Amino acid sequence: MPPISSGVPKVGARNTRQRTAVINILSEIDTFASARDIHGVLEERDVQVGLTTVYRTLQSLAELKAVDVLHMASGETLYRQCISPHHHHHLVCTRCGRTEEIDGGPVETWARAVAKENNFQLTGHDAEIYGVCPECAGVPSTNDSAEGETEQVGDGGSPQPDE
Repeated sequence: MPPISSGVPKVGARNTRQRTAVINILSEIDTFASARDIHGVLEERDVQVGLTTVYRTLQSLAELKAVDVLHMASGETLYRQCISPHHHHHLVCTRCGRTEEIDGGPVETWARAVAKENNFQLTGHDAEIYGVCPECAGVPSTNDSAEGETEQVGDGGSPQPDE
């Protein structure tokens, strides 16, 4: 299924005004959001969509793989328009919600190996990485430094404990 930005995917028996409103909100936000957050934006805009409809629409979009889904440790589920049509994972800032789509790399190989070792037929996996982005940490991004400029950390030996 292509990302939402390529058009409004068919959700349910028919696309209603309410479902289209949910999809439009998803296309406007660039971070993960809960169903309640999306419902709140709709209410702020005086768009009449019930919270149950928001949940059902998000679930349908998830089944179509038109949205990325994050299951937080708190039990909350967050949604975001799926930017890439290819399988990917996410690097998520736990402070601001900034999210970067990342390639699975070794995770893909590891998932296949674990399934095979246990005689499972792999049908899917989830792997998300959580941390604090450079802006929230107050650390300049490596992309912001001048080309060729290096930053020395420690003496190149073992990591040093915080003082």
